[in-house]
Parts: sequence; structure tokens; C-alpha cells
Amino acid sequence: MRLHNAFQTSEYRELGESGILVSPLGFGASPLGGVFGPVSEEEGIRAVHKAWKEGINFFDCSPYYGFTKAEKVLGLGLKDLPRESIVVATKVGRYGPSEFDFSASRIERSVKESMERLNVSYLDVVQCHDIEFGDLNQIVEESLPVLESLKSKGIVRAIGVTGLPLDIFDYVLRNSKVKLDVVLSYCHGCLNDTSLMDIMPFLKEKRVGVINASPLCMGLLTSRGAPEWHPAPPELVLAARKASKVCEQHGADIAELALQYAYQLEGVSSTLVGIDGVKNLLTDIDAVHKPIDQVLLQKVLEIFEPVHNVSWFSGRKAVAE
Repeated sequence: MRLHNAFQTSEYRELGESGILVSPLGFGASPLGGVFGPVSEEEGIRAVHKAWKEGINFFDCSPYYGFTKAEKVLGLGLKDLPRESIVVATKVGRYGPSEFDFSASRIERSVKESMERLNVSYLDVVQCHDIEFGDLNQIVEESLPVLESLKSKGIVRAIGVTGLPLDIFDYVLRNSKVKLDVVLSYCHGCLNDTSLMDIMPFLKEKRVGVINASPLCMGLLTSRGAPEWHPAPPELVLAARKASKVCEQHGADIAELALQYAYQLEGVSSTLVGIDGVKNLLTDIDAVHKPIDQVLLQKVLEIFEPVHNVSWFSGRKAVAE
């Protein structure tokens, strides 16, 4: 695998026991679908190319992001890169805000459609997307077995699941007869919520790679603050706003501090951050290579202490016992 200049060869980490090496900072492609605001196709392509030149080899997407637009834009960028030098990840099962289908037939069709949009002949990683909105028994008994079948055919190299509630990982990993290679958790490995670390020993025991996504907690940990649609409870939004002001008073940006903090969490294969252009990309790369301000970090962590690990409900019902 060809590696580049921003990250040292020794920094690349294996996804579980898959043999797939990923950069410690991953390219989250959801912004390429216009999820957080307009992004030009040309700028998206430039960002993909620049990320690769800087040593980022892990690109994560989903047909849900921008309702296939993100995959299309990412695919336009990826087609110019040597296939063996990139790790291309996407998801199956979620296609709209309330559109979920984890059936075997839909998964097979979804994988084929994603490969066409992404301009690849195989996918490195495919995960069932936000499985708390599906039937976990179906995930275990139907969805993962069909992904395993695609893996045996060389269409997919590694498989896994994603979602917000951490107990979904416990359920699937204990009940699936299929060996998972990776899990993707989001909003649980950041300044205000480190509950992902509580289950890290279990994930390590199961020998799965761990992707920590949304280190900025879906925009909560930014100077702009949480977007209107953000599901965080009011007390968490207020704490984030206070923390952002403290960062400003120190001449710092809470988004940079949040990324730095998430990046140094142990046991994570790759920290996935949303990229919407070259400027944003270079800012993020610069942040993870700078030493963290420990004094400021402690002040911010103290602000979040009363709401530490406060989250929100996601899914259609509680995980089955």
C-alpha cells in the first residue's frame, strides 16, 4: 500500500484483523452530499485528491448522505487515484430519514449500486448503517450473512455495523455467527462523551476495528454551535456553548480542541471527520499534528463534567434482551 507524507508509516492501523491498514484520520464524505451546506463538486474532488496526497487513505461514505450525491462526488475523486492505495468504505440499509431496508436482496443491490457510484470494482469496508432503526435479529440472521457471502466472493473485504446506542454492538457481537471486522460509533468518543471507551475492552476482546466518527458531535462542538436539528438536550447545548466561549477567550477554536482530543483516544483505528473542502481538510490535518493545550482541555472538560456522557435516544425501540 502506498503511503504519503502527512502521516508516518507506523501510524497506519489495522482494522481489527482484516489486514486493512487505515490512516488514523479518516475522510468522512457526508459533507460532499451537501448534508451541512452547499459543496461544489469541483471542491469535493479537490479535497479527495489533496487528502490522498497528504496520506489519508480511508474514505467513508453512504448512499444516505445527500441521497447518493456524496457517493457520486467521492467516486469522481477516487477514480483518479490508484485503487490499491485507498480504503473505500460505504454502508447499506439506510437510504432516507425514515427509509431502512436491511434485507439480503436490498443489500446485494445496494452494494452493486454503490460500487458504480464510487467507481470501484470492489469495496474495502461495508457496514450496516444505523442498525438501531432495524430489527437486530434480521441484522444478525440475514444482513451480516449476506455481507459475509459478498466478502467470500471478493466483492467486499471487511464488514461491520454502525449506530449511536452502544448496546447495539454488544448485542450483535454476542449473537452473530458471522465474524465482524469493524464497528463504527459516533458522538461517543468526544469532549462531552467518552462512553465509547467504556466498551473498548469488550470490542478489543472481540477483535474488531473501531472507527470513532463525529468527533465534533455533529456540529455541537463548533464555534457556530449545534444546528437547529441537533437532538442534544438543552443542558448539553448550553455546556457546549459555554465551552466554546472559553476556547475563544483563550484564542482557540473548540472544533480544533475537540478533534485533537478525539484523535488521541486509545484503541481507535481511525477518527472519522467530515471534510467539505481543501481548507477544512488542511485545518484538520494541522490540528491533529499540533500538541493539545492541556490547560484549556482541563477547563473545557470541567464544563462538560455535569453533562458527561449525556446523549439522546436513537432508534425505533430498545435493544432486544
